[in-house]
Amino acid sequence: MKFGLRLRAKMLLLSSFLLAIPYLGYQYVWELESYLRIGQEQTLVGTASAVATALHERPALFDNQSEFLADVSPGKDLIAHDIQYPVQLDGRLDDWQEYQHKMLDYGASSLIEQSQVYRPASLQFKHMVGKYEQFLYAIFDVTDDNLVFRPQNSLRVDRNDFLQIAMVTSDGLFKRYLIAPYEPGWVNAYLLDQNTDTLTPVSLETKIQGQWRITSQGYNIELRFPVSMLSSNIAFAIGDVDDEVSRQFNYLIGTANPTNVDDLGNVLSPSPEIERIISGLKYSNARIWVVDNQRRVLAKSGDILTAGGFTVAEGRPANPNAWQRFELDYLKPLYQKLLTKPANEFIDDLANAYALEGTDISNALSGQSDTLWRLTSDNKAIILSAAHPIYHDGDVMGAVVVEQTTHGIRTLRNQALEKQFNFILAVIVLGILSLFLLASRISNRIRDLRNATESAIDHTGKIIGNIRPSKSADEIGDLSRTFHQVLDKLAQYNAYLENMASRLSHELRTPVAVVNSSLDNILLDPENQETYTQRAKEGISRLSKILNNMSEATRLEEAIKRSDKEEFDLGALLTSCIEGYRMTHDEHKFQLDIDVDKHVMLGEPDLFAQMLDKVVTNAVEFSKVGDPIKIRAFKKRQGVAISVTNAGTLLPDNMKNQLLNSMVSVRASTTSESSHLGLGLFIAKIIAEFHQGSIEIDNLPDHSGVIVLLQF
Repeated sequence: MKFGLRLRAKMLLLSSFLLAIPYLGYQYVWELESYLRIGQEQTLVGTASAVATALHERPALFDNQSEFLADVSPGKDLIAHDIQYPVQLDGRLDDWQEYQHKMLDYGASSLIEQSQVYRPASLQFKHMVGKYEQFLYAIFDVTDDNLVFRPQNSLRVDRNDFLQIAMVTSDGLFKRYLIAPYEPGWVNAYLLDQNTDTLTPVSLETKIQGQWRITSQGYNIELRFPVSMLSSNIAFAIGDVDDEVSRQFNYLIGTANPTNVDDLGNVLSPSPEIERIISGLKYSNARIWVVDNQRRVLAKSGDILTAGGFTVAEGRPANPNAWQRFELDYLKPLYQKLLTKPANEFIDDLANAYALEGTDISNALSGQSDTLWRLTSDNKAIILSAAHPIYHDGDVMGAVVVEQTTHGIRTLRNQALEKQFNFILAVIVLGILSLFLLASRISNRIRDLRNATESAIDHTGKIIGNIRPSKSADEIGDLSRTFHQVLDKLAQYNAYLENMASRLSHELRTPVAVVNSSLDNILLDPENQETYTQRAKEGISRLSKILNNMSEATRLEEAIKRSDKEEFDLGALLTSCIEGYRMTHDEHKFQLDIDVDKHVMLGEPDLFAQMLDKVVTNAVEFSKVGDPIKIRAFKKRQGVAISVTNAGTLLPDNMKNQLLNSMVSVRASTTSESSHLGLGLFIAKIIAEFHQGSIEIDNLPDHSGVIVLLQF
């Protein structure tokens, strides 16, 4: 059995190409995202340029940074953020609420000394410094699983938990201080002696003051001292003792080694003037940095976690319709699994940076604006930065760096994909459903046509019915009408074959009977042998004529194949033929009316005359003696037409379309002298078709006779 797909399967297979639409839409959205990124990049460059314009030719903004080192070590070098409000020394973190995200973590990587294996629960802390007016503030959020205070009346300050401070004073002296309270509360620092190998207190330093407060995780220390006490070098370190009996020292964790003056860090003070200039830009949905020509951070505004470029509204409609509910409850959860949603939280590697690196900053410090795309360390966000140089007298004093994430673009991309996929999904479903219904409709119509065709013919091949023609204007309707016409013609042809057998039987029976009876009479009555012999010859002559008439059509077709076409004058041919008919059939009147000028036709004149003979003879036989036979030639459309009209017997309605077929006749009876096999009009039809014409026969409109119309 040959394998093949049915029409429905083919339609479904072809409809699978609709699945290319989502891919094209996906590619289009990705292309759109690339253009949005280019737009975001240009917008950031414009923002950086605008901020830099406000800082051009203002060298005083950068003067107070001249003491900074060329290299900055985060965690060791401390940035003193400008505090906007007075800080109450109560050991609480309430006053540091808006700065807590800038606090640095100190743990295993910040160990300076240890006497046992380090445990994070034993000691770690968060720390930052800030500046308000003429004071430097420091906060320590310490995690300690066992807080040990200084014993009462003890002269030693290192047998308990403590905070050590080392600095280079404003007059260039290296000094160390230590805070070791007897109990939580107000604290001051002790000045230590110059021997860095010991922690021996010398005197109380009341300029360093603060609060030591116990917390659930350990304790907080909040300090302040005048900025004038130090130049810029400082270090903080916290010592841990857990055993109140042995009071053995465990760890020392700090920002730098407080016993080594060369290891101290620096206090970096951002430019308050620059921060005031860029403070209003925190509403620009971007993070803005200002760095000097050593890449050190002078000021910062904004938060990268909320700098998504632009905000895309998301929410549930107040009164969702059925489609919106389906979209929200079923499609949107599916899209969220397929599409990458921007992360609300990601690692900000520059959250507490004191200096910035990057090719964009390098190019900006060399005088050329540039942009940089980078991926966060946790691969959750893409950050775009744009850097623009700040000039003074043609020299680059620093650069403005503006940063944004691509969260806004990615959210917009996801929304565009969701809306597009909703539309594409509807198109695909409706397209496939429509194609399936169309295929079902077509296949059902074809199946009905097949069933009707099969039922119109029985198992022997006999036509027992017909197909009802469809009124549809499409190809299947046209096919059904064609099948109807074919079956109708086949039915007529079968009827012709059936009638031909009976007609031949009728035509041959009489001459055969004449010959047979004549031969019998010769044997029975020898005296009248001549009479009977003559009758037998007449019968044989009639049989010969019948056979000649039957083969006339075949001989005519062969003669047509051998004929060469030539030009002849139609009017002259008609005139000649009519003159002959008047002499041959003098009992009839022939009227010739030629309404065309000299008309030259291409064909075979003898065959054309034979065609006229058949048509006129047929008109003579069906008209009464003395009735006129009218022959008329006239122009019709782009050709010429010849009509032959006679009064007499009308055609049966059911025979009009059959009289031009072979061996079809409507004559009531035949005589013994003539035989009519119905070949005359059939031969005329063959000759007319040879001359690229047609023949029609019908009753006259007034039902007075019959007209034969030849058109060329």
